[in-house]
Amino acid sequence: MAFDFLDRAAEETTADLIEICEIPAPPFKEQARALLLRSRFEQLNLKNVHLDAEGNVIGVRSGASDDPTVVISAHLDTVFPEGTDVRVRREGIRLLAPGIGDNVSGLAALIALAKALKYSDVRTRGSLIFVATVGEEGEGDLRGARYLFTKGPLAGHIDAFISLDGPGIERITHQALGSRRYRVSIIGPGGHSWGDFGIVNPVYALGRAIARFSTYPVPDSPRTTYNIGVIQSGKSVNSIPQIASMDVDLRSASIGEIAKMEAFLKRVVHEAISEENTQRALSGTRLRGEMKLIGDRPSGETPADSPIVQVAIKASRALGIEPRLDRSSTDANIPISLGIPAITIGSGGSSGSSHSLHEWYDPTGRELGLKRALLILLSLVGIES
Repeated sequence: MAFDFLDRAAEETTADLIEICEIPAPPFKEQARALLLRSRFEQLNLKNVHLDAEGNVIGVRSGASDDPTVVISAHLDTVFPEGTDVRVRREGIRLLAPGIGDNVSGLAALIALAKALKYSDVRTRGSLIFVATVGEEGEGDLRGARYLFTKGPLAGHIDAFISLDGPGIERITHQALGSRRYRVSIIGPGGHSWGDFGIVNPVYALGRAIARFSTYPVPDSPRTTYNIGVIQSGKSVNSIPQIASMDVDLRSASIGEIAKMEAFLKRVVHEAISEENTQRALSGTRLRGEMKLIGDRPSGETPADSPIVQVAIKASRALGIEPRLDRSSTDANIPISLGIPAITIGSGGSSGSSHSLHEWYDPTGRELGLKRALLILLSLVGIES
C-alpha cells in the first residue's frame, strides 16, 4: 500500500517540491523553510514536533519501542545568498530554480515518505525520527547534524541515520569525505592609488599566493581536490585595499593529504606576503596574514559489510537498481565519524547544474528512489505483524 501511495501521489510530491523551493533558505537563515517543514510534520501526525536549539526540525513517528531508533533526514539550506530568486519555472518536464535538486528534492522526499507511512498505516517495531537539518552547506559546516549527534537531546540515542541528499537512485554514500576550509586574509594599511602609490598592496600578494597554490600537485590516489571559491577585496578602483581574502576548500579521502595541502597553502601565503613586503620595503609599510579555519568536516567510513549498507544494497537490487557505493561530504559525515551506522542516498529523479542559478530537477523516475528509501527504512526499523 505504501508503494501504491507513492505512485499515486507523484503530482502531490511535485507540488510539495515547488512550495518548499520557493521559500528561501540561505546559509544561516533557514527558519522560514523550517517553519513550513514543522507545519507539514504536524499535519502528518508526527509527535513532539519542534525546532531544536540549532534550528533543526524534528518529528517522531513512534514504533512499538525505541529499539532501534532510526533517523531519516534531509537538509534545509542552500548555498545561495539572501535575495536570490528561487521561484520555480518549467521547461518541459524539468523544473528550474536554485537549490531545487540540492536539496529541495530531499525535503520533498522526506514529506512523501512520512505521508506514505501515515496513509498506509504501517506500524513499525522501532521508532523513526524525521529531521530537516540546518547548516549542511558551505560555512554551515554540518552544524545541524553536529548538534543533533553531539549536543541535542537525541545525542547518544540514535541507532542509525539515513540522509536524503540530492537526486538519483544508484548512489549509497557510506564513506565520509573529509574537508577543511580556510579563510585566508592578507592585511595592510590601505591608501589612495595615486597619493600612496608604492605601499604594500594585499591584492598583489593574494594574487601571487593564488597562482602558486593552483600548481599544487595532487596525487592520483587517494582522490584529493582543492578550490578557491570566494575572493574579496577593495572598495573602489582608485583605492589600495586594506584587506584581500580568499576562501579555500581542501578535500581528500586521506587526512594526511589534507595536511599536506594545508602546509603548502601556509607556505605560499607566507612567501607571497614576504615578497610584497620586500619589493615595497622603501615605503615603510608591511603586510600581515591571517588564516582562519571556517570548516572542518570529519572523515570516516561505515563499512561496506555493515548491516545498514547491506540493507541498502539488497533494497536497491530488489527494485532492479544496481547500487554504487561512494564517498562524499554530507550530513552523514558526523554520525560516521562517531561510529554510528549512517549512509546518504539520493531521493530519485535527476538534476544538473547544482549550486548554480541554472539548477534543474527532473522528477522522472522519482518514485523508484522513494520506494528504495522506504524499503531501506522499514528493513532497518522493522514492521509489526
